[in-house]
Amino acid sequence: MPTVKYDGTTVASSDHVERVEGNPYFPRQDVRTELLEPSDTEYTCPWKGEAEYYHLRVGDDLLEDAAWSYPDPKPAAKQIAGHVTFDESKGLTID
Repeated sequence: MPTVKYDGTTVASSDHVERVEGNPYFPRQDVRTELLEPSDTEYTCPWKGEAEYYHLRVGDDLLEDAAWSYPDPKPAAKQIAGHVTFDESKGLTID
């Protein structure tokens, strides 16, 4: 089962991930959303649409822009609506 962890804390785990451009997108219901804080970062992907970014707070650690989602993706990426993905370069482990 694909899982996202930070410093031993499970952040997301699901058997229903969607993979897009090598990134596993986890259904929001399988993400510990209480660890996410909205970010002001904005990004528009030409084929996925407008992204929403989140900081991840685990204990005293804040990982800025460690997660993002496409709440209303373009038709080519409709399978990731309601999903969240994570940035491994922020110190997260994705198995």
